[in-house]
This record gives sequence, C-alpha cells and structure tokens, in this order.
Amino acid sequence: MRPTLAVLSLAQFLIALDYSIIYIALPSVAADLDLEPSLAQWIVSAYAVLFAGFLVVGGRLTDRVGAKRLFVGAIVFFGAASAVGGAAGDGTVLLAARGAQGLGAALLQPAIIGLIGTTFPAGPARSRALAVWGGVGAAGLAAGAVLGGVLTTASWRLTFVINVPLTLLCALGAALAVTASGTTTADRIPLRAAVLGTGTVLTLVLGLTLGADQGWHATPTLVSLVLAVALFGAFLGNERRAPLIEPALRRIRSLRAGAVATALYMASVGSEFYLLTLLLQSMKGYDALQAGLAFVPLAVLVTAGNAAAGRAVRTQHPAVVLAAGFAAATAGLLWLSLALHGDSYAADLLPGLLLSGFGHGVIYTAMFIIGTQDVPAGYQGTAGALLTTSQYLSAGVTVAVLTLVLGPAPDGAAFRAAFLVTTVAAAAGLALAARGVNRRTAQHGVNSSPTGAVRPTG
Repeated sequence: MRPTLAVLSLAQFLIALDYSIIYIALPSVAADLDLEPSLAQWIVSAYAVLFAGFLVVGGRLTDRVGAKRLFVGAIVFFGAASAVGGAAGDGTVLLAARGAQGLGAALLQPAIIGLIGTTFPAGPARSRALAVWGGVGAAGLAAGAVLGGVLTTASWRLTFVINVPLTLLCALGAALAVTASGTTTADRIPLRAAVLGTGTVLTLVLGLTLGADQGWHATPTLVSLVLAVALFGAFLGNERRAPLIEPALRRIRSLRAGAVATALYMASVGSEFYLLTLLLQSMKGYDALQAGLAFVPLAVLVTAGNAAAGRAVRTQHPAVVLAAGFAAATAGLLWLSLALHGDSYAADLLPGLLLSGFGHGVIYTAMFIIGTQDVPAGYQGTAGALLTTSQYLSAGVTVAVLTLVLGPAPDGAAFRAAFLVTTVAAAAGLALAARGVNRRTAQHGVNSSPTGAVRPTG
C-alpha cells in the first residue's frame, strides 16, 4: 500500500504545485507575452475553472473505466499540456494549454481519490492515507510559490516544463505499483451538466473581469453576465432531468459540509498565494527569487500544520481540527491585512504568514476527511470530485473578485481590502466548523473519534 500511496501523493503534489507555481511567474509571463493584467488573471482562472467544471465527469469516468486506467491516461495528457505551455509563443496558446492542464487535472484528481478509496479500507487506514495525501497536496500549493520564484529567475517556461518529468514518473509508478480497480459501467457521464456548469462560471468570471476593465455598463460586461445567468438557468433545468450530483450523495451531511469547507478554504488561505505574490512584487518591490524565498516560512508551516492535523484526527473529531485550522487562518490573514504597510518582513509579514500557513495545512487535511468519511466506497471517486469542484470553482471566482477589489494599480488600501475579504472567508469557515462541533456534541454528548467510535467526555 505504501508504494501506491507514494504515487498518488506525488500526483496530488503535482496538481497542487501546478496551480500555485504560476503565481510568482505571472508578472514575467505577462511582460514576455504582452498580456494585460486582466488577461493575465486568466492564466490562473482558465486552469481553475476547467479543472472544477469537469471533475464530476472525471469522477464518473473513474467509476466507468477504472481508476488506474484513467489515472495513467490523465497524467500523460497533463504532461503533454504542460509541454505545450512551456513552448507557447503567445497568450492564446498559453491560455489554451492552461485550460488543457485544468482538464487533465479534472480527470486525474478523481482517479487519485478513487484509488485511495479502493486501496485503503474505511476507518483509521483511510484516514491516515487521506491525511498523508492531503498534507502532500497542501505542501504542493506552498512549494509551488517557492519553486515558482526560483524557476522564474531562469525562465517562467520552466514552471511548465518541470511537470513533464514528474508526470512520466507518476505514469511509471502507477504501472508498477498501483492495482487496477473495478468498474461500474451503469453510470452515465454528465457531459451536458459539466459544460453548462463550466460555461456558467467561465462567463461569470469573464463578466467580473470585464466589469473591472471596461466598466459595469459596458456591453461586453452585460452580455457576459446575462449569459452566465442564462447558462445557470439551463444548468438548473438540466439538474431536474439528469442531476449532476446524485440524490444519494446530496443526502450525506458530512459531504455537504466538506464542500462548503473546501470553498471557504480556497476563498481564504487558498487565495493567499495570489495576493502575497502581487503584494511582494508590485507593492514591496521584490523580484521573483526574493518573493519565492519569502514564501519559505509559509511553506514550512503548511507542512507543520499537515503533520499536526494528521496526528490530531486520530484522537479528535475532524470538525474540531477543522475549527482550529480556520481559527489560525483567520488570525493570520487578519494580521496580514493590518500589518502589510510595514517595512519589516520579519516583524510585519512573518507572524501572519506563520499563523495562516499553519492553519492552511490543518484545514487542507481535515476538510477532505470530513467530506469523505461517510461516503460509501462506490461513490468515493464522485464525492472526491465534488469536494475539489467546490474548491476550484471557489478559486476561479475568488481570484476574479480579488482582482476586482485590487483594481488595475493596487495600493496599500486595496491590498488591505483584499486581505480582509479572505479573512471574512476564513471566519465563515470557523463558524461552519464550530457549528459542526456543536451539533455533534448535542447529538451524542461525547467526543467522537475519526473512525466513528465514541469516547466518554472528560
């Protein structure tokens, strides 16, 4: 089982790394390919929205064709898209490659979670595997920011090319170490729902982008927003006939809570990388390498938070762990919003980075355990897809909102407002987790272990 978990964790690291590694490279990419800031934002959003929009399709394909087969195909596709992105000579090709990377990740992520669900039995073994997998994923988000700074110093193209050898290693490891899973041929592939849902978010993000760039009364802005509403109406109509989310999954309370938690995670500490990159390079004057090195303490504390959460969920219910993570994240983001004007990195930024980084690692581990703990084995792939859909849809919309808040030439006040937006999202996550703790206490009057067993209080 350990070789399998190593391969799956490396693949998850790659997905998370690829999302965040581009942040510090954004100014260099925009300058090299002559992209306006509003268009450069789509280097992040194209990946996030395509990733989120087709995750449920990936989940159903996992059940249809088998998780191992889909894993190998998706990882190869992801590597090919990365190679194209690294060689892109203009913005159009680059954005197409980023979208293709997002689509490849949408097929890969459910296969990873599906293989965890079928390889590790429910209970302590699966919780430990999810803790390791989640910790590696969170570390990938943090490491991406650091590595992006180092690679961008040589060339931003290396932030794409680095994926190629990693994808080949994953494909080889899967062929040697991963056991093929069963298939369920009866499941339909919800392609229409995925297209409508993805189109809704893409046009919404486009409308927000155009609103910030051209004004809210501009014809392209209004057309995009009206189209987003129309596509959303079509999506809801399609849900009544052929639901994207199966009724059996909708009834699982822990899955619903996990989906909200993943959205709030991405709207808070998950978007911290984007804000910090812009803050350090556009307001503080850091170059790419300096900005990447500034992320090192954050990355270290993310890893520490992962480890702490992995130990904590063995004795505490994941809702308690999630609440602690969101509390640390709220404190850290609030600190950054209040101290970002200071000139000292160590005195002004570092405390907020340490607090938010630790909270980041704790949240990432706990939210997936909560979301999948009550899901039957046959639905693990689809449930994992739903959780990550929520996460990255939130990412796409949040980046657009933060870009709108920052404006074309952000100053200290704009950055403070943007950090306060993420702080509010973290506080909402804390309230959600606290509600889960209170509900469980009221129902049982005992503390529950992550495996479902109960322990007397006191």
